[in-house]
Amino acid sequence: MKSRNLLRDSMKGFLICLFAISFMQPCIAKQTKKSTRLQNLTQYVNPYIGTSGHGHTFLGANVPFGLVQLGPSNYTRGWDWCSGYHYSDSIVTGFGHMHLSGTGIGDLGDISFMPAIGRVSTKRSTPEQYLSGLGSIYRHSTEKCRPGYYAVHLNRYNVDVELTATQRCGFHKYTFPASKDAKIVIDLESGYWMG
Repeated sequence: MKSRNLLRDSMKGFLICLFAISFMQPCIAKQTKKSTRLQNLTQYVNPYIGTSGHGHTFLGANVPFGLVQLGPSNYTRGWDWCSGYHYSDSIVTGFGHMHLSGTGIGDLGDISFMPAIGRVSTKRSTPEQYLSGLGSIYRHSTEKCRPGYYAVHLNRYNVDVELTATQRCGFHKYTFPASKDAKIVIDLESGYWMG
């Protein structure tokens, strides 16, 4: 008798579990569907918003509330370049980790990294004479930017640059053509407002 009651109670428990699982299944499926939709929201982000006109928004790789704003720096041609980048420009002077967005004032004193090939001069140059310094022409058609990622091709050195960031670090990847004279120039005195 005892074994029959035990069997009946186990069957009852099993059926309750089976019913609970079948009841929860649609809820789990809905939750999975909803989270899949949320994961694709970054496709709607346009990182170029604010990079022209008076937007003062940097373009590059960063994450929400991150300490790193890694991106390209142009020569400064006035107030509109104070975030380090302006869409109207086509010369990059380096890649820095501390750009500011929307500040309306230059962010001086960042360390700049620039991949290069051959003999280059580290002296300050102007946009009109960028070949006398480190500057390189780039085309917007080679830029790729999405949340947390930036890439561009440097025409002068034929180098592909890829940048990404975590909350506290920036990562650079440079793809050089075959050369015995490839280098990365680190500028410890760089400041975007100074050019």
